[in-house]
Amino acid sequence: MTLGDLIEYWGQNPYYPTFYFFALPIAAFLALKLGKGEGHLSPWCNFYTVVIYLSVIPGMFSLLLNFYHILFETTSVYNVNILTQVLPLMSMVLTLFLIKKNVEFEQVPGFGKITGFVSMMAGIMVILFFINKTRLIVFSYVPFIWIILLLILIFLILRYGTKAIFK
Repeated sequence: MTLGDLIEYWGQNPYYPTFYFFALPIAAFLALKLGKGEGHLSPWCNFYTVVIYLSVIPGMFSLLLNFYHILFETTSVYNVNILTQVLPLMSMVLTLFLIKKNVEFEQVPGFGKITGFVSMMAGIMVILFFINKTRLIVFSYVPFIWIILLLILIFLILRYGTKAIFK
């Protein structure tokens, strides 16, 4: 199954992604009401960690996929799939907004790791965009294993280079 097959499957069966992306803000809202002022305590902050990861990973993937479609493939905005490209973003923003009302993100375990991961993925996407637009590398003639190795190399340079710069 390819990513296109998965998106097509969700388009034919919209109940699964719709339920998932509506359940996350509802869970954050219920946690806000039930654990008012206790978001930094043990059971609630662990719950918030899970909800943040469940919302941010598909939301940021959707955002990067949107940028990829618009910048690299020059897909029209009118052809955007609402379930796979808009609903995850709206769900992520609403979920993070509701969580922020009850707890500071610095108090949620693992939140720093996901922000670093998201910023690193966005940095890789920007670098690959500039490489593609300046035509420094023609990806169509390069074997796929070299593309994967290039992505790993860029990931390692960004990861350890930013740590060395900011320490």
